[in-house]
Amino acid sequence: MAAVPGGRRSGPAAGARFFCTAGRGLEPFLMREVRSRLAATQVEYISGKVFFTTCSDLNMLKKLKSAERLFLLIKKQLPFNVSSVSKGKILNEMQRLTNDDPESWLNAISIWKNLLELDAKKVKLSQKNANPLKRKVGENDIIAKKLKTEQMQEIQENKECQLEKQIEEETLEQGNFTTKRDKSQEELQNDVVEAVGTHNQNDLTFRVSCRCSGAIARTFTAQEVGRVIGIALTKQFGWKADLRNPNLEIFIHLSDIYSVVGIPVFRVPLASRAYIKTAGLRSTIAWAMASLAEIKAGAVVLDPMCGLGTILLEAAKEWPDVYYVGADVSDSQLLGACDNLKAAGLKDKIELLKVSVIELPLPSESVDIIISDIPFGKKFKLGKDIKHIIQEMERVLRVGGTIVLLLSEDHHRRLKGCEESSVPLNSKGSRTDKPGSTECLNPEGKAAISEPASSSLAASNQERLDRMPPFGSLVPVERYRVSLGKTDALIYKYRKLHSPGQ
Repeated sequence: MAAVPGGRRSGPAAGARFFCTAGRGLEPFLMREVRSRLAATQVEYISGKVFFTTCSDLNMLKKLKSAERLFLLIKKQLPFNVSSVSKGKILNEMQRLTNDDPESWLNAISIWKNLLELDAKKVKLSQKNANPLKRKVGENDIIAKKLKTEQMQEIQENKECQLEKQIEEETLEQGNFTTKRDKSQEELQNDVVEAVGTHNQNDLTFRVSCRCSGAIARTFTAQEVGRVIGIALTKQFGWKADLRNPNLEIFIHLSDIYSVVGIPVFRVPLASRAYIKTAGLRSTIAWAMASLAEIKAGAVVLDPMCGLGTILLEAAKEWPDVYYVGADVSDSQLLGACDNLKAAGLKDKIELLKVSVIELPLPSESVDIIISDIPFGKKFKLGKDIKHIIQEMERVLRVGGTIVLLLSEDHHRRLKGCEESSVPLNSKGSRTDKPGSTECLNPEGKAAISEPASSSLAASNQERLDRMPPFGSLVPVERYRVSLGKTDALIYKYRKLHSPGQ
């Protein structure tokens, strides 16, 4: 377990090593975010994962927006060679993940325990501060009931007093139930803390979640790997397996590129936003697009094809002091967007309009920023309309303003004015957030700067931008290929350099 050298820093996670999973193509956004939001150091990546060191607590770690899931790193090492080694020998090597360096496991468990303890203290403090308010409200209710009872006729007084007594008893019972329920939740977290705090940790329960890809997936199933690791952990540390409700979950990913072991910090993925009622565009991609737009306080931000409003929601949560406008021609989409705004508490922050994207009721050069996911697929066949859509966006955007668009391959080809398909990026590669340098992992699993790779990648990216001509006064300045699951899309950032016709 890697740690920052030197003395202990603030917070239980001082010097802790983490990694996040990310959608393919979002690695550069996540690298930028952990540096700016968490003051992270030793930031490096491999396809689909970003590794970093930070002193941040759980409250700060929860704020990551471009990550799918967050893990506390236990081990990262070379992949297992399955081509010329027997299956039994490979299984023995897997057991060495736990047996060769038990100290790294114990260190990770200690850090994990400290994170839980600090978070539990904060939760307990917030509950303590909230309880006096609950008691005060309860007292006011009782006073109101008594006043109401005194005003009733004498013939009904006994009956009403009995009813009041019954209500009070039910309220007390409900309060006791709530206290017991909260206590059980606290006890569950305390059990985890106490279990990992015991000397031999025999009270700790666990389960193993395994993912295999590449050659090793053709040799072993995830269940086989999980069983081998589980047996090794029980023998090494005395932990007990519990597949339903464990204290601890161990995540293992074995591929042709690396072997990674970690502990999920949160059971719910970071990408599952509690404030989004109905999901549209993936929240991580929506946030990444908004982060490219250079949103400043007081700006006017428009999404002229807002759909369910995911982009505006992500932007408004991160940059609140902005005037947001969402437009769509679909009643059902606008109703869904309205429900999302209410659920997120942002109804007063974002204005929704039912208008066509090619006939926006806005003055020319009245908008600072436009961010939009241009619909595509069988349901949305825009065809040549894509050019009219961009022209209308260009009209309402002020000079110097920014447009960030999510485009399909077909949109991209039509904007280029030809039918040739673009050259895809290597699925195993990713790009750095700094032009001209690529941060990667060398075969030994250490951070490295690959000058030939960086020069080649930077030249390749610049070549693709050069092949994308300006659209009127809009000049492309950044381009990212991202995965939407079954298909890929392109995030393009444009800058308006002058008024149309000049």
